[in-house]
Amino acid sequence: MVWQFASRYFRAKKSTNAINIIAWVSVAAIAIGTGALIVILSVFNGFEDLVKSLYSSFYPAIKIAPASGKTLLLTPVQLQSIGRTPGVVAYSEVVEEKAVLRYGDEPTIAVLKGVDTSYNRVTDVKSNILRGRFDIGDDVAYRAVLGVELEGALGVDVVHSLVPVTVYVPRRNVNAFVTPDDALNNGVLYPAGTFAIQQEFNSKYVITHIDFLRKLLELGPNEMSALEVAAAPGINQNELKARLQQLLGKSYKIQTRYEQNQSLYAIMQTEKWAVYVILSFIMIIAAFNMIGSLYMLVIEKEKDITILKAMGARRSLIMKIFLAEGLIIAGIGTFLGFVLGGGFCLLQQYFGLIRLEGTSFLVDTYPVSMHLMDFGLVLITILVIGLAASWYPARRAAAEAISLKAT
Repeated sequence: MVWQFASRYFRAKKSTNAINIIAWVSVAAIAIGTGALIVILSVFNGFEDLVKSLYSSFYPAIKIAPASGKTLLLTPVQLQSIGRTPGVVAYSEVVEEKAVLRYGDEPTIAVLKGVDTSYNRVTDVKSNILRGRFDIGDDVAYRAVLGVELEGALGVDVVHSLVPVTVYVPRRNVNAFVTPDDALNNGVLYPAGTFAIQQEFNSKYVITHIDFLRKLLELGPNEMSALEVAAAPGINQNELKARLQQLLGKSYKIQTRYEQNQSLYAIMQTEKWAVYVILSFIMIIAAFNMIGSLYMLVIEKEKDITILKAMGARRSLIMKIFLAEGLIIAGIGTFLGFVLGGGFCLLQQYFGLIRLEGTSFLVDTYPVSMHLMDFGLVLITILVIGLAASWYPARRAAAEAISLKAT
């Protein structure tokens, strides 16, 4: 009965057209706000998915690093145990160190990442080769795969140049009285390819053979900076981390892909929720139209309220009718907003209506990704705002005094 009264009041023609107009203005305001929320949240989801896909191309599912110090030791027996751990697909030994690269006159600081032949089973860098090929070489000739921006900074032509890049790294356990030349180890790398993933990687990383770095840094055959592990599809990374931690003990620091980039993911989530809160406040402002509409409707239906109370209707029933009236306005606006927002996101996905300006982006158009959870969150938000906006007019209607005059 509550919804019958509320829907009838919403559809019925009012004595003053302004009431109808304000009601539909309220619907339109909620629809626009709802659509904007869906679009903005979907754009943030799209960028988040894009960044995660880029970082997953470079960062492994699990990284095993020393709990203290720069290097760790893993024996062949330990490596075999890691490989047999349920959920582990492959692993790659990695050595990382900052180095000075010289190609021509100007030196450039970069991060050398020495990897073994299993590296392409752990990450997806090989799929992001822009020029040349992914080739780390061997003990005959060690090769290098450079980030595209680092290639430009060095002035290297990975396709045509045959001139090697000279690498300088500090020696271990150097005496304080040696000359600068004696304090550095050096070697040469032949550029083989260029990768393009993300600016953070493109501008500072050089991937080469792990044996090259072990020789320069004077490391042992089982010594490494980290062990990067690939997880089976669908495996819970936290569960795999727990298994490896139990296997290796507390002297090793084990991180999931999320933990390796925790600050980045936290920033993305903070930005998304900050925008959600700001748009929610805009929705609250838009809800004032609903308050005005319902308050005028209460005045319009004073006689109906009086009759209902005279027939025995309780104050709670009157209040529920006008709360339902507010939910109808909010519900229609939310439905229209879902249609507008969802339709726009689909058009953006398939046709790229809004494009990114410039040529330095990895994608040409704004990425969008609709999540069912966002629709549920927006629905709950609008319903709460609708109930809050309807409460005062509904309370005013419930408090209406009985005033029947004899005719």
